[in-house]
Amino acid sequence: MKNLYSEDAFTGLEAAIVLIAFVVVAAVFSYVVLGAGFFTSQTAQATVHTGVSQASSSMELVGNVYGIADGAKSRLLYSNVTVALTAGGTPIDLSTMVVSYNDNNQGHNANLTYEGEACNHALLGDSPQSWCIVQKINNVTTGAMLDNNAQMVIAVGLPSTATPNTKISINFQPAVGAVLPVTRTIPGGLTPVQPIY
Repeated sequence: MKNLYSEDAFTGLEAAIVLIAFVVVAAVFSYVVLGAGFFTSQTAQATVHTGVSQASSSMELVGNVYGIADGAKSRLLYSNVTVALTAGGTPIDLSTMVVSYNDNNQGHNANLTYEGEACNHALLGDSPQSWCIVQKINNVTTGAMLDNNAQMVIAVGLPSTATPNTKISINFQPAVGAVLPVTRTIPGGLTPVQPIY
């Protein structure tokens, strides 16, 4: 007996089902690939923005570093360091900065205490574990924010190991930006106000 139904229709339907399955799988795969690409580009963009903010928030040393000696001129009580932003830098809040000290006479402090603005120099000599902002030059913003085209003089209390012929290192690490290392050698003979080279 002759079959009344044609198998051609079933073959076309099966082909359509397979085609739809391939299209759905390809769409899901492309969505996953595009999503991963978008995530990667957003991560790369965030990395670039972070790098730019880090690079644009850097300080530089301005002028000489001065050491203030004790009355007997046997050691330095504190040093004055003038800092400014690098060209095109973004403002930095110095109150969040970490200041560390090290010398070759076993003097070391990884985190000196911030005493605020306009501190008493005599306290720095008595308490060498601290630092403060002594003077602001051309600074518009109130507080410890270092602006563009401005300078701040920072006084850093030195320990009793800051004696003649000692190599000292003071590191200024802002919350955002590069470390500003200041390395100097205290001369053999001290004057009341001593440039340190």
